[in-house]
Amino acid sequence: MAHAFVENKTFDKNNLTQSTLAKGEYENCRFNNSDLSNADLSEIKFVGCEFTACNLSLAKLNNTAFKDVSFRDCKMLGLQFGNCYEFGLSFSFDNCTLDHCSFYQTKIKKTTFAKTKLQEVDFTECDLTGSVFENCNLTGAIFDHTILEKADLRTSYNYSIDPEINRIKKAKFSLSEVVGLLDRYDIEIDNAS
Repeated sequence: MAHAFVENKTFDKNNLTQSTLAKGEYENCRFNNSDLSNADLSEIKFVGCEFTACNLSLAKLNNTAFKDVSFRDCKMLGLQFGNCYEFGLSFSFDNCTLDHCSFYQTKIKKTTFAKTKLQEVDFTECDLTGSVFENCNLTGAIFDHTILEKADLRTSYNYSIDPEINRIKKAKFSLSEVVGLLDRYDIEIDNAS
């Protein structure tokens, strides 16, 4: 079966849950208001693509390649990014919902998460060096042997990060949320004094 090569194409309001997106490479394509929930995106390569207002919840990402891909206003629940093709893996998220996703063992340095819900996301053994979390809700997010060196979490909130098992050298935190680094000690902090 021949692999497709699709370049500079716009997919508008496509329901790709019923029809399968052809295996192959998509370069500089735009996906707008498309439903890709539960779609099998395995073995597909996305390079320089933009996804806007799409639903990719529970899509299969076995050996899927994302290189310089941006996601904006997308619903992306329960995705297993750890299954993606790891070489050149790079993307950004703006105003997305990524609840219950897993980035287990991914190397995604300098990734931008802006205004994104990251509740109960698994960042176990993930390399997030130099990444930016701008106004993100990290309730229940798992940081376990995660590299957060030089990461910027100053405007994010509800995180719980254990400095003893995660690498946080030169990471940036806001004073109001730094209590998230002390959760493991089960102490009470009084901000009245």
